[in-house]
Amino acid sequence: MNAALKELGTHIELKRPDSVLAWDVVHDELNVDVAPAAIAGFAEFLRADPTCRFSSLVDITAVDYPQREARFDVVYHFLSMYQNQRIRLRCAVREGDMIPSIVTVHPSANWFEREVFDMFGIIFSGHPDLRRILTDYGFRGHPLRKDFPTTGYTEVRYDEAQKRVVYEPVKLVQDYRQFDFMSPWEGADYILPGDDKAPGAKG
Repeated sequence: MNAALKELGTHIELKRPDSVLAWDVVHDELNVDVAPAAIAGFAEFLRADPTCRFSSLVDITAVDYPQREARFDVVYHFLSMYQNQRIRLRCAVREGDMIPSIVTVHPSANWFEREVFDMFGIIFSGHPDLRRILTDYGFRGHPLRKDFPTTGYTEVRYDEAQKRVVYEPVKLVQDYRQFDFMSPWEGADYILPGDDKAPGAKG
C-alpha cells in the first residue's frame, strides 16, 4: 500500500507543482499540503485526473494551532472508489484570512464548510450561504477554537414566567468547588483495600 501511495504522491506533485507544497505517507495515509488559494482547482484536478479519480468528498474539518502564525489547518478527506484510495489535504490558514470554497467542485462541501465556519470561524470565499449550522444564529464565538472557554459565554434556559427561551451570562456556583487537588481519600482515618502495604499505613 505504501508503495502505491508514494507513487500517487509523486504523480500528484509532478502534475500540480503549483499547488503542492509538500506531501508524505504516514500510517498508510497520503497527506498533501496544498496552497490555500489553489484548493478549488486542486480538488477539481483530483476528481478529473484518471490516475486519481477522487470523486467523493468524505469530510472537511479543521485543526486549531493557536501558537502558529498560520493558526488553522483546514483538512479535506477524499475517497477514490475507482482506485480504492484515500487522500488527505491540508491548507494552512491564518486567522482572519479566507479560503476558497469548493462547493462548485463538490456540492456536498456546502454543509461541511458551514460547520467549519461555525466551529472555527474560518471564512470560505464564494460559499453560496455561509452561516452557522450547529449553533444558534446569535451564538458568540467558535466552540472548537482552543481559546474558547469550556463553559461558553452564555447559557440558555426556558423562562416559565416569560414563556420563552432566555439567554443569560454563564453563572458558576463556586461554593462546592475545591481547588486543593488532593485525593478524595486524603485524611481518611481507615485503610482502603490494597493500601495496607503502603509506607506509613496504620495497623
